[in-house]
Amino acid sequence: MKSSQQAAESQFLAENEISMSKMMANMVAKPTGDIDRDFVGMMVPHHQGAVDMAKSELKYGHNEQLRRLAQEIIVTQQQEITVMHQAVGENDTAMPPPAPGGAMKMEMPPGAMHDDSMKLK
Repeated sequence: MKSSQQAAESQFLAENEISMSKMMANMVAKPTGDIDRDFVGMMVPHHQGAVDMAKSELKYGHNEQLRRLAQEIIVTQQQEITVMHQAVGENDTAMPPPAPGGAMKMEMPPGAMHDDSMKLK
């Protein structure tokens, strides 16, 4: 591996380690007594971790298929974060902007966040 590739790989791994550590720490939520809020409190950091890792793929990765997938992950996970916040009556004003290239619209049937009925338009 060339030295520039080794440096990029090291940076990629370091960024992902930070993302994973942050995600795991933030997923440990103090119970609120509200199952739905507790679910959102644990899932939002999980989804944000996926966004952060996908951003690292865009920054360092070269495979166009994986880069497109990373862009889709960013868009869909951010949309799902917003849906979760709204479902428990929270205003999600801290959501990062959509991925470069514009956001994609999604059809999400109720309760179908991760099944095959989710289609990108």
